[in-house]
Parts: sequence; C-alpha cells; structure tokens
Amino acid sequence: MEPEKTAQRVPIRELVRYYLRLGLIGFGGPVALVGQMERELVGERKWLTKEEMREGIAGPLAIQVGIWISYIRGGFWGAWAGGWAFILPNFVIVTVLGALYIHFGGLSAVRAVFYGVSPAVIALILHSCYRLTKLGMKDWLEWALAAAAFVITVTVKAEVALLFIGCGIVGMLYYGSLFRKRTSSSTTTSLLAGLPLVATSAAPGTAGAMLGKLFTFFLKAGSLTFGSGLVIVPFLEKGLVQQTGWLNEREFLVAVAMGMISPGPVVITATFVGYLVAGFWGAVVATIGIFLPSFLLILIVAPILMRYRTNLNVQGFIKGAYAAAIGTILGACVLLGRIAIGDWLTALVALVSLIVLFRWKVSNPLLVAAAAVIGLIAFPLLKPEWIFVK
Repeated sequence: MEPEKTAQRVPIRELVRYYLRLGLIGFGGPVALVGQMERELVGERKWLTKEEMREGIAGPLAIQVGIWISYIRGGFWGAWAGGWAFILPNFVIVTVLGALYIHFGGLSAVRAVFYGVSPAVIALILHSCYRLTKLGMKDWLEWALAAAAFVITVTVKAEVALLFIGCGIVGMLYYGSLFRKRTSSSTTTSLLAGLPLVATSAAPGTAGAMLGKLFTFFLKAGSLTFGSGLVIVPFLEKGLVQQTGWLNEREFLVAVAMGMISPGPVVITATFVGYLVAGFWGAVVATIGIFLPSFLLILIVAPILMRYRTNLNVQGFIKGAYAAAIGTILGACVLLGRIAIGDWLTALVALVSLIVLFRWKVSNPLLVAAAAVIGLIAFPLLKPEWIFVK
C-alpha cells in the first residue's frame, strides 16, 4: 500500500459529503456501486489513479472499497469518517422502514406486498450470483468446491464459516506453493485463514442481554462477507431463523429484500433485523457489528496483505473461499425459494423477474416495486393460504 502514489489529499469533509451522497442514491448492489465510484472518482474528480482503484477493488464489498479510498485520500480518520458517511443514509432509511414494518406488519396489505416481492428477491439473488460467477469462477476445482458447498448448504445447513475455511484450505493446497517450494510468506496465508476464525470465536455478550447477542452475531456475520454481501444470507438464515428463532422465514425474506432494494451496501439487512429484534438500539448495534470487520480489514489487515497479494497460497485460499461463496448463495436460494415460491403466480414472478434482469438490466428498486404491485393486486384475489403455514 502506497498512499504517496498521488500527492493529492482530499479533505475529510469532502469525503464525508461524497459518501453521504453515494449512500443516499447508490442503488444496484456492490458491482454498480464500485462502478460508480470508479467513474466518478477516477474519471471525473481525479481523486484516484486507475492503479489505486484496482487495488481497492480487491476488497469484496462496496463499503470496503469506500473505506480503502477514504484511507488513501484522507488517512486513518478519513477512513472512519468516509466509511460511516457511506452507511449513515441507508441506516436511517432502513430503520424507518423497520419502524413502519413493525407498526403495519399485521395488515394484509403488507403481506400482499411481500407475496409479490419475495419471489422477485430470489431472482435478484440468482442474478447477482450469476454475475459473481462470471467475475471469479475459472476452473474445475472452483466449480467442484461450489457444488460441494451448495449440497452441504441445502442438505445439512452447515455453518458457513466452516465451509469457507475448508474450501479455502483446499484451494490453498491446490493453487498454492506449499507442495512446490517453501517460501517466507507462508505466515501471510495463516493470517488470512485465521480471519474468519477470530470473528466466529468472539466472546458472547452478557448473558440475557439481547443487544450483546445481536452485536456478537453480526460481528461474526460481518467477517464472512467474501465476494458479496449476499454471501452471509445462508449464515443469517441459519442463525436468525433456525438457531435463535429471532425471525420466522417470511420476516427473514423481508429483511433480505430490504437490503437488496435500499441504496448503499447490501449488508444493511442487519439494520432491519436489529430493529425487528430489539428496536432502535438493536438496529444500531447490529449495524456496527456487521460493518466493523470491514473497517478492521482495511485499516489493520489490508496494509499487510497488500504486500503479499501475489503470494500463491493467499490467492489459492481466496479462490477456494470464493467458490464456497457461490455454492452457499445458490444453496440459500433453494432454502429461501421454498418459502417464497408456493404457487403458479410466485413461480411466474420469479421466472419473469429473472428474464427481465438478464434481458433489460432494470434497477432493483424498479423490479421490486413492480412485484409489489402484482402482490397487492393478486393477493386478495388468490388468497394464498400457503403463506400462513410456511
């Protein structure tokens, strides 16, 4: 990492202003957000060189790219200010939506909206997964690891962290240099492999303190965001629905939908979950928990790993973990699809949504708005009883 590549230093207030705006109007998920940052900050504002932007895109999430840019242009405090400015508008929006959902959640109109929206969310996840496969899946081993992760997720519903670590180790053994030549950079591989373990072994909060439990849970989730915010969907479904029972399946789909359709980072889903579970302060601690690992990754780990980014062992671990991400996202689609798709109309909405996304590339909010209208019209006519028994 060499912040000195350009002499320009951006005032922190300018970073905050830019990321407040991006967090308010930045729809379309991580790929779209990173593309917008590259277009505006490299092409228009000249804050970054192309090389610096490429280094930043090594971070898997849009928020991590934002923190990286803020760090190299504004230093340590610039990274904190720019990163939280990116998150703040979305936090406010999703918290308000959470309050409205709690207040009006019992109304049939709300159920009707999500009758139409839930299958569209499945289509959105599948389309995003397709884009991720085009970016990172290149050979037979990655596809084999993805298939294994898919099967395990669907049949066993295993802990996602273990899948990632296991696939990462396989990738490290196959692509790395452990059996080729001994190198002095092997400690870097150990550091990378240990990142998820550190988070998943975090100490639990005070017994009986819901806020502490929420923070610990989302701190774990935030350490698993390889490749895309969607990677944590299986982890969240397992923890929130199956293990803790904090949400039912339909509430979980609503939370995923909120993350997909709102501006800014997709993992803002955590804010909505936190509000449903423990109100405003639940939203606060869940948001801090989910995003804190991204700040730590950029500010502490990334400067070390950047020195070894060409190391074969590091690259191998990342390839294996990325393949696991693809498999777990597809597995999550199957699990969530069983809840979202229960009749001919929801199946049709999912199929048409996929076709629209691949053919015309409409924005997420527009697609979800159309699906919501379909739900409002069809729900009172079809009266789908399966919604209340799933």
